[in-house]
Amino acid sequence: MEVYYPDSINAAKNYPAMVFYFGGGWNGGDINQFAPHAKYFSKRGIVCILVDYRVRDRQKTTPFESLKDAKTSIRFIREHAGQFHIDTSRIVAAGGSAGGHLAAATALIDDYNEKSENLSVSAIPNALVLFNPVIDNGPGGYGFERIGEAYKNFSPLHNIKAGMPPTILFLGTNDDLIPVETAKYFQKAMEKVKSKSVLHLYEGQRHGFFNYKNFEYYKKTVTETDVFLQSIGYLQKNPIIEIK
Repeated sequence: MEVYYPDSINAAKNYPAMVFYFGGGWNGGDINQFAPHAKYFSKRGIVCILVDYRVRDRQKTTPFESLKDAKTSIRFIREHAGQFHIDTSRIVAAGGSAGGHLAAATALIDDYNEKSENLSVSAIPNALVLFNPVIDNGPGGYGFERIGEAYKNFSPLHNIKAGMPPTILFLGTNDDLIPVETAKYFQKAMEKVKSKSVLHLYEGQRHGFFNYKNFEYYKKTVTETDVFLQSIGYLQKNPIIEIK
């Protein structure tokens, strides 16, 4: 884990946390994907954490190990919250693509815990920020050829339930991996269980449109994330930091 702290941290105060999971199809990827986001939100007063996790290319693992690591990271942060100056009631899980799956799955999936885990510590975050997330792993969804019938207890879309954390989801309308219909179905399911859910669609944008290299859409999605975090009481409106 790589931690970004607010510039002026008060040791007597606890701060919201934002935990980022990189994308890469559970095959590869790099924690630096969300470094620009972490720099911005740490300046806004959030302790930001970039999490590394096992992937096929480096550790020869399956998506199930990736999820185990994501859940372990939330538990570790909660158990060591004092060390990180984190408010355990305000932990945001965020991620893009397969990292978006991991963020959503920490909130929704009960299985896939390391045997050594202290299961009395919750791995469920208090809010979700999902950038073109892989939320459907069922037949016809992303990764089904690797997940198989385990999708029933691995796929976030198939496990939405009451008590879901407030969620914001970003998707481009030309995403070649995540259909717009999937995001809209997720939104309807969230509304059905009466959980706060915000969906932003970006016309003509493709998978990964939100990354820093696409600065226009990086700025738009970061701005909307900031507004969302204000709406749930994790950020004050001012002072807004310039996005650069």
